[in-house]
Amino acid sequence: MMNKILLALMLMGLTFFATAQEKPNGNFQIGLQGGASLPVDSYKKIGETKTGFYGGLFLDKYFKGNKFGLGIDARFIQNGIKKADSLIFANGHIGTNYKNNTKFQDYLFTFGPTYKFTKNSFHAEVYVRGGVMMQNFPEYTTTLTYKTALSTYNYDTKYTTNDASNKANSWAGVGGLRLNYNISPKIALFAHADYVQTFGTKFGTKPSRFTIEQSVQHTPIDPAIGIKSGYLDHYNEVRVQQNTLHKSLNAGAGIKFIFGKAKKVAEPVKNQPVAEVTKPVINKKDLQIVVKDKQTGLALSGVTVSVNGGTLNEKSITNTDGQAEKIMSAKPGTYQIIGEKNGIKTTLLTLTEDDFKTNSSIIFKEIYHDDPRFTLIGETFDCTKGTSLSGISTVLTNTVTKNNVNQISDVQGKFIYQLDAQSDFTVVANQQGRYSQTELISTKGLDRSKTLYVTLKLGVCELATGNKWVLKNILYDFDKSNIRPDAAITLDNVVSVMKQNPSLKIELSSHTDSRGNDSYNLKLSQRRAEAAINYLIANGIERKRLIAKGYGETKLLNKCANGINCTDDEHQTNRRTEIKVLNY
Repeated sequence: MMNKILLALMLMGLTFFATAQEKPNGNFQIGLQGGASLPVDSYKKIGETKTGFYGGLFLDKYFKGNKFGLGIDARFIQNGIKKADSLIFANGHIGTNYKNNTKFQDYLFTFGPTYKFTKNSFHAEVYVRGGVMMQNFPEYTTTLTYKTALSTYNYDTKYTTNDASNKANSWAGVGGLRLNYNISPKIALFAHADYVQTFGTKFGTKPSRFTIEQSVQHTPIDPAIGIKSGYLDHYNEVRVQQNTLHKSLNAGAGIKFIFGKAKKVAEPVKNQPVAEVTKPVINKKDLQIVVKDKQTGLALSGVTVSVNGGTLNEKSITNTDGQAEKIMSAKPGTYQIIGEKNGIKTTLLTLTEDDFKTNSSIIFKEIYHDDPRFTLIGETFDCTKGTSLSGISTVLTNTVTKNNVNQISDVQGKFIYQLDAQSDFTVVANQQGRYSQTELISTKGLDRSKTLYVTLKLGVCELATGNKWVLKNILYDFDKSNIRPDAAITLDNVVSVMKQNPSLKIELSSHTDSRGNDSYNLKLSQRRAEAAINYLIANGIERKRLIAKGYGETKLLNKCANGINCTDDEHQTNRRTEIKVLNY
């Protein structure tokens, strides 16, 4: 790291002094500064950063008249993060594992113009500079641990997703005001304030923003009760990815030393012959096109990019860094470039000969894809082994329109769907010899300008005699046996599994809560089981493959037995439907 800092300072210093020599009739100054760094906006919220400190130095060289100049700034900025308190509840706890320093540590190197206004011993300086920030990120994981009668479960509710080094570089800018008072002709004290921000989503090919993924808590955990059914009682299943740039206000003070005007350079010799100006030669150049999501600025993979012009007619698909295949040694001319993904085209980019009139050997251009939908990235995995499963047929269904699409997971178990905003969906596995739960996905409440991807891990299990599982979302209203619309969605998946596996025979059992007469509840559960069976029969499943069994309140999942005061949500946990494989 130190070698990189020294190299950056050397390069900036050489550039600075080379530029300063062009107009040497002005003061040169060097200053030391330090103060407080206050995080703002998403850097404070997503990064959970606290007020920190910074320190560094700057150099300015003013031109003739001492009003305009150029300067460089090198500083170190450190912001700690707010450590999360552990939460202990009846059957578990939430804790955070901090894996490195609990702070952001950044090295900022910038270069740019300065303007000075002088009044007696006072002078004010305004500066705007751009450059590079070398960032060091914290790494942590927040884990929910809880116990049930069956097992102990661990679920990561929040974690950082930066690479293993937790380091990143980024383009950065700083702008601010410095108020100075000369205590002597060569020394001044100053106070200053400025704003620092990084820019862009990548530096080269590496991501440059601090990124986390988390499951949003929708219901607080009662410490006295804890978690009864599972983490989904309190957290959304789909994790949301969030990222942030560095954004901070810096305020501090310092001292600077002012040096006299530089020596004048010798007058140019008169009557020297003027060198003949030659026209630049326009050479062939490589073309590199990168496609990004317009709303979030993230690089997009899987975009078909077409480049047409002259004798060139090329097509390629962008990689994970959003890069299309590089075109080598393109001749100067006019080219039209456009991309397409999921039936939506990018902005049209036109290159002309003017783009070839540069000193660079490569023309680098970005085009933007504006799809208002979210992208679901899912993974099918073996529910027993926890390993990825390839070749699994999945089905996505819009719960309102009932429109559905299907896709087979790739060699890594991945599958991808596009999701309309403000909509609810179900995702299930549709594979002979296997089954999955009906997973619910919602884009309601998500901000497309901040979020592009939602993720889902879809557990897929083998059908085998003796296996049993609780069907998600098969719930009943109090004292009712009718099939609710939300339950019908899950039963449709059972219908599909039964049709794909004609030898499958199941017991479908229903359970009530403890409210009401025990004998009545036993009868009510039998009616509910029969209602579910009748729904399957009405959708084409033979009665001889189905057995309905009502257990009443004999197999409660929590403490809510007769005489125990419980909430309606706790009672609803006991009102459930289970499936047991009798023969396969």
